[in-house]
Amino acid sequence: MGGASRHFRMIAMQQRIKTFKSLSRAASAASFLSVQTFICIGTVYWAIAETLYLSGSGALVLGALFALPSAYVLLMVVRMAFDAETDPANQ
Repeated sequence: MGGASRHFRMIAMQQRIKTFKSLSRAASAASFLSVQTFICIGTVYWAIAETLYLSGSGALVLGALFALPSAYVLLMVVRMAFDAETDPANQ
């Protein structure tokens, strides 16, 4: 078990590769995935709003309910893209 623990620490200690190339790839991946996520979230919002016949203030309330989870999902997408593109194993 000591060998596995040491191996994990060595992997965790590796530095992320932060060059212009890796950061631009991370930004590209994050923007692509963010747009796709935004489209999916918008479609679900639209479907719920239309199913419930919401208009005006009802649609705004639904949008407010969607805001925090949507921001969390978009943050996770950006973080995943950054982690994937700056990981030394992926270079």
